[in-house]
Amino acid sequence: MLLTSRLEQYREAILSLPGDRPLSREELLTDTFRLHREGRVEVYYAPHGEYVNPAARLVIIGITPGWTQMELAFRTARRLLGEGVPLEETARLVKREARFAGGMRRNLEDMLEELGLPRLLGVPEAGALFGVGEGEALLHTTSMLRDPVFAGGRNYTGHSPALPASPFLLEAARASLAHELPLLRRPLIVPLGRTVEAVLQHMAEDGFLDSGQVLWGFPHPSGANGHRHAQFAGNRVQMQAAAEVFFVGG
Repeated sequence: MLLTSRLEQYREAILSLPGDRPLSREELLTDTFRLHREGRVEVYYAPHGEYVNPAARLVIIGITPGWTQMELAFRTARRLLGEGVPLEETARLVKREARFAGGMRRNLEDMLEELGLPRLLGVPEAGALFGVGEGEALLHTTSMLRDPVFAGGRNYTGHSPALPASPFLLEAARASLAHELPLLRRPLIVPLGRTVEAVLQHMAEDGFLDSGQVLWGFPHPSGANGHRHAQFAGNRVQMQAAAEVFFVGG
């Protein structure tokens, strides 16, 4: 389902973009698509976060879409809207094409495999969740900060400024999750990294979600996260057990 009506709002601006090549920062990081600026932090619209899969059994939550996802989302939306694809189908296909685009998807798939999540979900491999087919219907991906955030022109990583120290970003994260999570049917939630986990922990303490549906301790899969292997190894057994209890009982 469509999460917001913003794809319609930005349709003409998206269609005005070049459709025959990758898009540049000068074409997307503009006043047309800027939603907010506060100090060195800038927030931009992207058509990546406009679709929600309410039937998903597994939800993966990142921090915010990065530049790679943003550019691919705009380029895909430009093509689909130019072909006359309806808004909801455009939003769904953009989500499928752009989610966790880049090198970290392979790292993410490897960790899901090690935890046995494909088996628990009834699919042959983790890649089936991200591809075209039945596995796709089991997965919903989203970001705590739904719109791309840049700090000093770089992808925002949850630090500098630290998210808890930024009232604007913290409120944006909580508001975004508070709007989206109730649309889902109690899936298992995988938070990518400690920043996302910290926000979910506060929401669980506030009674907004059940802590038993969160796979605590999952590291961010970015190749830049040099601690991910150690963090995953240290939490693997407890995460395997939690996933087994969630899907099978125990």
